[in-house]
Amino acid sequence: MMDTTLAEMGNHLSDAMKILESGKLETEQVKERKKLSWKDIPGPLQGDGQDVVSILQLVQNLMHGDDDKQSHRMQYVGEQGHMALLGHSLAAYISVLDRERFRKLTTRILSDTTLWLCRLFKYENGSAYYHEDDRDGVLKVCRLVINTHYEDYATEGFTVLSSKQPIIYQSAACRPDLGQHLCSQLGLPLSSLCIVPCNTMFGSLHQMDVALLDKLIKDDRESGKIPLLLIANAGTPGAGHTDKLSRLKELCVQSKMWLHVEGVNLATLALGQASSSVTAATKCDSMTLTPGPWLGLPAVPAVTLYRHDDPALSLSAGLTSSQPVEKLRALPLWLSLQYLGHDGIVESIKNATQLSQQLLEHLKTLASIKTSDVLDREVSLVEALHMVEDELNSPVVVFRFSQDNSASSSGGSLEGNVAEEREILDALNRWLAEQLAQQVPMSGVDVVELEDEGTCVRFNPLMTAAAFGTQENDVVSLVEKLGEMIPVLSCTLRFRQDFKDDVLQQASLSYIEDLSWPGLGGVRYEPRNTDLDEDQRKKRVERVNSDLLKKLKELDTDLNFSVGPEFCEEKNSIFIGMATEDLDVDELVETIVSLGRHIEESGKLFENMTEVVMRGIQEAQLQLQKANEEKLIEEGVLRQIPLVGSMLNWFSPVQASVKGRTFNLAEGSLDSTEPVYNVKAQMIKESSPDSPSTKRFPGQKLFRRHEAGSDSISDASSIGQLDESFRDTAPIQAADEDVAEVPQERPSHAEEETALTDQRVPEGQDTESSDALR
Repeated sequence: MMDTTLAEMGNHLSDAMKILESGKLETEQVKERKKLSWKDIPGPLQGDGQDVVSILQLVQNLMHGDDDKQSHRMQYVGEQGHMALLGHSLAAYISVLDRERFRKLTTRILSDTTLWLCRLFKYENGSAYYHEDDRDGVLKVCRLVINTHYEDYATEGFTVLSSKQPIIYQSAACRPDLGQHLCSQLGLPLSSLCIVPCNTMFGSLHQMDVALLDKLIKDDRESGKIPLLLIANAGTPGAGHTDKLSRLKELCVQSKMWLHVEGVNLATLALGQASSSVTAATKCDSMTLTPGPWLGLPAVPAVTLYRHDDPALSLSAGLTSSQPVEKLRALPLWLSLQYLGHDGIVESIKNATQLSQQLLEHLKTLASIKTSDVLDREVSLVEALHMVEDELNSPVVVFRFSQDNSASSSGGSLEGNVAEEREILDALNRWLAEQLAQQVPMSGVDVVELEDEGTCVRFNPLMTAAAFGTQENDVVSLVEKLGEMIPVLSCTLRFRQDFKDDVLQQASLSYIEDLSWPGLGGVRYEPRNTDLDEDQRKKRVERVNSDLLKKLKELDTDLNFSVGPEFCEEKNSIFIGMATEDLDVDELVETIVSLGRHIEESGKLFENMTEVVMRGIQEAQLQLQKANEEKLIEEGVLRQIPLVGSMLNWFSPVQASVKGRTFNLAEGSLDSTEPVYNVKAQMIKESSPDSPSTKRFPGQKLFRRHEAGSDSISDASSIGQLDESFRDTAPIQAADEDVAEVPQERPSHAEEETALTDQRVPEGQDTESSDALR
């Protein structure tokens, strides 16, 4: 019979996971009560307590936050993940057993898990240390090695290290913070850390230079230092490269050093056929494994397997513990390994490696992809992708977009030094990685910065496939999206210099040089007024470019216009995104110039409008005052008295003539309305015909080149194409101003006077004011 408490615990965990993973949100009443009761402010404990469902609902609210759509991406937790979570609950339950039974149970769990891991990863006669921080394993190993080399370290402490300084060697491709963490925790100076460069002349650029390491060890021994430990890689954190572990092991044996290996490629030791370079890791003195991400197990500890014959030194270094509670760290892993079984573990790791091989095979089918076996040979002129990998069977695939400058056919090849070229390519590759991760989120691709290659796209299924549930169709989708983005990247790289040259030829435009921008580049329209002070000029530049950006965003085009990077030094600029093959750069620049000039001229009209209106109001007030005086003389004083005036008007009406007025905004003056009424009939009969405008071909967007000789598409420029787009939004132009770059239909003289007519000002009204003339 199963223990009822264990069965109940399993049921409660299953119910809790269903509630937390269901994603069911609260009702509207619960939402309103939650907004009123708590937001981010902790409240007091309730006196009568809460039930389990309410507490789990609170946890779910804290997990998902205010995002009703739950668009955040969470790790996939399968059945094996539930077993790992159950292990944490069981650890608390087992701790209440009596001491003897507790000791026997923890010893069994620890010995079983250690045996299974040593057999899985072919590490014979090894011991295991389970730790939450994946750096603690090598830290405890360092303490073990220090106790081995310094016999009095347990009693004298750090004073024994002053006579002969210990040296820890680390590859330059290791995690950058690992060596500093070791020195900090061990109380060693940073001079005890030696960074070994990778090969720069012969061999891989990502493997530790063994010959240089040998020289460094000999120099340290001659200076009275003790070479203590070497940290090597079986899968570097960046690109998954493996050091020459066989040669490093021979060197460590000669120098009496400890060899510690870590890396993602150690997972392939569980497969039947692992590469020879990774298989050499089974002969090292210790290695750190991270089965959690490899197998999709949440919250399971990392494991450091090591070989040492003295249990007392292992105990003093902290690799083993006399406290049974610490042995329960292996319980979640113990349950998960049993649930998966040997075949399930191997299948999970094999599936991840097959996904990498599948991606490599798909990339090889594309002419623009070059793998490591052809990098040393002459490649084609159009090299679009460049693989950065150590072996064909590496579970980590890293690739980078690159293009030969000579491939540019329009003279838009990159110019300048190599550093600028690399920075531009880094920006494009960063955009590529972000787009792939956004459009194919299940692939788990990310951005990686490599010292020699720069910004690259990394596909590491051993660390992501189990968490995201990556399948073969996700790899196919990744390749399809990659095939769609390569032409966009190539065109953008080719047109980038063309865009810069065209902008520099325009006196009213300034080119914004930002190598980190993934697109054509940045531009700023510079107003032509030079009579303004610096503050007024900055405000005008800001206003013009802000309006210009709005106008460009309203255009029917595939280009993306934005204010640029968040931390860009150049303000009030317009940045243009990625380009396509049919982009007409000349038309794009001409459109920016014409729209900027149009906005600038319109701004001048509105800036002068206040002065024009005020002058017109003053003139209108004088005319009204004069008209009132003439009215008083014509009608007499008696007619102005209310009662007497009414009687006189009854017996002797006055036929006063009403004179209309119209306010001309362009000239700022009051004119008579008589000419308007004289030509009103003629205006209706003789309306001016519409000026011919250029029409775009149906479906054609702006800034796209069309085929030569096409009869269906007009050969007019973009200015003509923009005619209808801005005809309604363009402000009224003065009759004496020049025609702007963006053409508009010019009305006839009669229409112009009608458009300028605002209100009529009849004579004989005392209530007339300047407000009525606005």
